[in-house]
Amino acid sequence: MPKTIYKVLKRPLITEKTNSARDIANQYAFEVALDSNKVEIRRAIETIFGVRVVGVRTSIVRGKMKRSKRGIGKQPNWKKAHVTLHDDDTIELFEGV
Repeated sequence: MPKTIYKVLKRPLITEKTNSARDIANQYAFEVALDSNKVEIRRAIETIFGVRVVGVRTSIVRGKMKRSKRGIGKQPNWKKAHVTLHDDDTIELFEGV
């Protein structure tokens, strides 16, 4: 079953570190599907937001170990994508933050 572009992107990551990267280097961060690749991420960003993507960097974030009354559990791993846009482009979703 092929993935749609809306299944590739899960949510934007808005932190102090990503806000400074947005201001300095025009980079945006997203949580993406674990099985997506850089080409799919690039196509999804360009199609959904109508911008030009210069580069995509991905990393797997390992889930943390958590304790509860019943024992120890592990949060699931997830994938993070740092997307660099062309100098003239911005994503309006992040500008209000």
